[in-house]
Amino acid sequence: MALDQFLTTLDGLLEDAHSSLERVGTAEALEEFRVKYTGAKSGALKSVQKMLGSIDVKDKPAAGKRFNQVRDRIEELIAQAALRLGGESAPKSSGPLLDPTLPGLRPRIGTVHPITQTLEHLKEIMGRLGFNVTEGPEIEDQWHNFVALNIPEDHPARDPLDNFYLATAKSLSPPSTGSGEAPAERLLRSQTSTVQIRVMEKEALPLRIISLGRVYRPDAPDATHFPMFHQMEGLWVDRNVTMAQLKSVLRLFATSYLGGDVNIRFRPSFFPFTEPSVEVDYWWNGQWIEFGGAGMVDPNVFQAVGIDPEAWSGFAFGLGVERLCMRRFGITDIRDLYRSDVRFLRQFAT
Repeated sequence: MALDQFLTTLDGLLEDAHSSLERVGTAEALEEFRVKYTGAKSGALKSVQKMLGSIDVKDKPAAGKRFNQVRDRIEELIAQAALRLGGESAPKSSGPLLDPTLPGLRPRIGTVHPITQTLEHLKEIMGRLGFNVTEGPEIEDQWHNFVALNIPEDHPARDPLDNFYLATAKSLSPPSTGSGEAPAERLLRSQTSTVQIRVMEKEALPLRIISLGRVYRPDAPDATHFPMFHQMEGLWVDRNVTMAQLKSVLRLFATSYLGGDVNIRFRPSFFPFTEPSVEVDYWWNGQWIEFGGAGMVDPNVFQAVGIDPEAWSGFAFGLGVERLCMRRFGITDIRDLYRSDVRFLRQFAT
């Protein structure tokens, strides 16, 4: 069916509806009109809508737009006629239209999501510790997500089963720092550590920054894992930064956010981009819950971004925002944060 023919049919239908409504004088006649034009099974609009299937694909957007306009106009005319007929037939009231003595209801307004509340709280705490907030892209290249972070090509962290690689990427400009060309694939970042690389490439030293944002890993959802979650990345680079300072910062942060009675522990661990490395846990509900990893920045990471590891030292940490949020609000299943159940979310209204 040609587009012009379809539009002519719609215009004729709208004109006919206008003229027919002028003759409607009762509520019964208006209901008959409504069924005739907007009935779900045999209404005139339903019949015209079926014609959309025979229109060329390139013309369907224009046809659909005009159909929606005509449908909305006819429904508007029906609503106006209903008000007109109701107003003429309804008995006149001499009293007030609004009874001010009736009890009122508190209006329900939107609230800030508990994850957003947590992000803002973390920024405030780390700001008091002297850390500035910075950001980075969620779609990353392998240079920033792996190579510059000292993650070798055969490392399990680069496995396609553990990352969301983007099949549409075709090319990638070589990075301004680092050795060799980066692989062409792009991916959704698997960690906020990518931001520390971007900052060290561009910013003057010393540095004390945090970055908060979404990261992506193809984890099976359960009570403590989700394929999309948030991290807070921290980086401190200066002339003489020590592991003792790292532990002090994390202890101060934990007591500020989780409370002075929180118990945390540091466990030796391994990450390609820090050496030595630790994992940090807090005690909750009778078990130790991991909430992040940390360590001293590996000299290879400094060299990748053109920083002399003999002159500068630093530490980095990455903390799971959801797990901190769950500990503070008493949430036991991370999936509850992303079910969009307003009954659940209203509990955390500020």
